[in-house]
Amino acid sequence: MDGSENTKTAQDEVFTKVSAIIAENLGVETDKVTLNTHFRDDLDADSLDLAELIMDFEDKFNVGDISEDDAMKIQTVGDAVNYLRNAQSEA
Repeated sequence: MDGSENTKTAQDEVFTKVSAIIAENLGVETDKVTLNTHFRDDLDADSLDLAELIMDFEDKFNVGDISEDDAMKIQTVGDAVNYLRNAQSEA
C-alpha cells in the first residue's frame, strides 16, 4: 500500500466518524452527508449546532481545543475532515 492509499483510508475513517457525529447531533441520515455538504446551507445548522459539533469533534478525535478562528473556517464536512485529519497527524 503506498502513501496515497494510507491517506485515503485515514480520510475515509475520519469521514465515517464525522458523518456519524453529524447524524447524531443534527438528526440527518449519514447517506445525506458528503464531503461537499455545507453545515449551514445543506444541514440548516445554526451557531449552537456548530458549537456542539466542534465540541464533539474535539472530544471524539482527541485533538484538543479547536480555536474559534479554525472553527470559523470549517464550513463543509470536507473542511472538518481535513482539519481533523491534519490535527491528528500533528498530535
